[in-house]
Amino acid sequence: MSAFRVGVVGVGHLGSHHARAWSRIEGATLVGAFDPDPLARERAARELGVEIFDSLEALADSVDLVSIAAPTPRHADLTLTCLNRGLHVLVEKPMARTPEEGEAMLLAARSKQLALFVGQVERFNPAVQAARPYLKSPRFIEAHRLAPIVPRGIDVDVVLDLMIHDLDLALWLTRSRVTQVHAVGVPVLTPRIDIANARLTFASGCVANVTASRVSREKVRKIRFFEANEYLSIDCLKRSVEAYTLRPSESDAPEDLLRRIRPLEIHVEARDPLESELTHFLALAREPEGSWEETEIALDALRVADEVRTQAVRNLALDLPV
Repeated sequence: MSAFRVGVVGVGHLGSHHARAWSRIEGATLVGAFDPDPLARERAARELGVEIFDSLEALADSVDLVSIAAPTPRHADLTLTCLNRGLHVLVEKPMARTPEEGEAMLLAARSKQLALFVGQVERFNPAVQAARPYLKSPRFIEAHRLAPIVPRGIDVDVVLDLMIHDLDLALWLTRSRVTQVHAVGVPVLTPRIDIANARLTFASGCVANVTASRVSREKVRKIRFFEANEYLSIDCLKRSVEAYTLRPSESDAPEDLLRRIRPLEIHVEARDPLESELTHFLALAREPEGSWEETEIALDALRVADEVRTQAVRNLALDLPV
């Protein structure tokens, strides 16, 4: 099959990574990029060595699919413009500002028979990929995603900036929908929620406790899964997995319990998550209907994130002295 012609919309920090990754992927030809910021266009032309288009329309006329790595408030209108011009679209997380925008995007992709995929890159983290086959029926999930403040991420609150990753992973890995949400959060460094905690109950009976903060001195990206007779801890930052299983025993003696706990050896392959994600999207572009179910999970994560944000603001004690 002929290679897909690829364009990148938005060549800031993340868009530059997309451009570099696309240039290494077999079956894709990076045609060029567009950014409304003249300074970003100048820097990209100098550092990336790709053609920089003066308008989105000019880029759209020259490619078959795009990566959109623009600020979150622009995701919906850029995605709809590209879909309406017949392009397959990968849009960075979060999918959109609101579930309503996300629903309109997915509806447009289906009606145009085009692939739409959301860049939830942690799905392609090699540690997550290695652990996934061992997850059968999670009963409790605990996630912590902590980071120092990064100016480029403060156009949205910490729920859409960081927590969305773990909400998506929880939905994707449990294969169950969320039935109940309890959440709290507070602004610390910005006018938006900077640290938040959510307790989620799933239709399967699983419960998740998810914490996200951008008021941290160190980076932490861990998600732990507890199942009957099994425990898995995924470190998304170090790309490693620690896991244990409880072997069966005919004895009920308490002293026998510790001897039955055995480590699980889970091999993690060294793969670049972004390249894996883009390669997966390239395959979906050949069979667009395959993208919609996966994007529906990302949309569900956005719906849960919206409820977390709503509750966090509602429960904020604005009358308390600071």
